[in-house]
Amino acid sequence: MRRRHLVTALLVLAVVALFALPLLVGGDSEYAGTDSQATELIEESDPGYQPWFESVFSPGSSEVESGLFALQAALGGGVLGYVLGRLRGRRVAEEQAAPAPPPPS
Repeated sequence: MRRRHLVTALLVLAVVALFALPLLVGGDSEYAGTDSQATELIEESDPGYQPWFESVFSPGSSEVESGLFALQAALGGGVLGYVLGRLRGRRVAEEQAAPAPPPPS
C-alpha cells in the first residue's frame, strides 16, 4: 500500500510539473487559441482574404467565449470520467461474478 501512495504522489507531481514548466520556461508568451493564431496568419499572408461563411453563433465577448469553452471542456471531462467509471465497474462486476476456482484436492 505504501508503494501505491508513492506512485500516486509522483504522478501528481509529474502532472503539476507538466503544467508549471511551460509557464516558467515560456517567459512572456501570449496565450491565444489556434483559431486566433490561424486567423492572424491568414490575414498577414493574404490581406484581401474573405471568409467563406460567417459563424452561426458568435458570443458577445471573449469572457463568454472562454466560459463556453470551459463548459465544453467540463462536459467532455465528465463524459470521459463517466465512461471510464462504467468500464471499470463492469470489469469489477465481471471479476466478482466469475466462479471461484475449485479447491485443490
